[in-house]
Amino acid sequence: MKLGSQGLEVSVQGLGCMGMSAFYGPPKPETDMIVLIHHAVQSGVTFLDTSDMYGPHTNEVLLGKALKGGVRDKVELATKFGINLAEGKREIHGDPAYVRAACEGSLKRLDINCIDLYYQHRIDTRVPIEITIGELKKLVEEGQIKYIGLSEASASTIRRAHAVHPITAVQLEWSLWSRDVEEEIVPTCRELGIGIVAYSPLGRGFLSSGTKLLENLTQDDYRKFLPRFKPENAEQNNTIFERVNELATRKGCTPSQLALAWVHHQGKDVCPIPGTTKIENFNQNIGALSVKLTPEEMAELESFAAAHVKGDRYGDAASTWKTSDTPPLSSWKAV
Repeated sequence: MKLGSQGLEVSVQGLGCMGMSAFYGPPKPETDMIVLIHHAVQSGVTFLDTSDMYGPHTNEVLLGKALKGGVRDKVELATKFGINLAEGKREIHGDPAYVRAACEGSLKRLDINCIDLYYQHRIDTRVPIEITIGELKKLVEEGQIKYIGLSEASASTIRRAHAVHPITAVQLEWSLWSRDVEEEIVPTCRELGIGIVAYSPLGRGFLSSGTKLLENLTQDDYRKFLPRFKPENAEQNNTIFERVNELATRKGCTPSQLALAWVHHQGKDVCPIPGTTKIENFNQNIGALSVKLTPEEMAELESFAAAHVKGDRYGDAASTWKTSDTPPLSSWKAV
């Protein structure tokens, strides 16, 4: 599929690689993850998504090893910068020096010469977006990256960025139970010809198995701290999974396939990137491409999902597109 209007072509479904190295429990065995990545590429899923903060850094190193032996030429590789987890603190940076240093670091860890799609992972609200994109534009001109992306950016931030250099893709959370982007962000992307990459299209796994998922989470699994996974919210949210499961049973597919199919049906400019660490789950996910939904089935799914979800996507302190506006360019004073 064509992602955005700048020329990037990717597989219709991608593979999110975060959970292989970080946040969803302990890192998985490197050898097994490389086998999974190779299986994905051989299966036609060639759009791979990572970030320098996953680990931090270890997921990019893993991808770098997996891309050896001619695999690099078969994939479209996306990584991100902007979130620094140094010394256990989470800081967001978008100043030119940081952008350049981050890109150089990612290129080294991935052991490649050029990044296909380079996202600003979160927006630095201290730095005018024009300044950040200006440095990314230089990296494009120098051949270090091919295309520029944004993640969790507001409509105004996207417009301002796009005016400096065309934005190829915006990554956002979009699923049956996360639909707030549909009002303003998605229309803005479509107006500007920007592709949409949907992360967590399975509700971080909840839409696959409901509260059963919670029984198997390790103590260091990031999801345990998210509002929708808290016990006071999870039981109500499980009713969403149960309804998804009911319709999936009627259609002869799995809940995961149904939830993913719903995202695919949002448009040909949308590429979901479900993550997994198991080949059997990967195979199940690509089966979603064969699930066709009628308008009535789409309406049925939508009637109970977003309306009944309890809890926010993230905790109060998290930076999202709702808090991503940056100062005007006129306010910038280079350090």
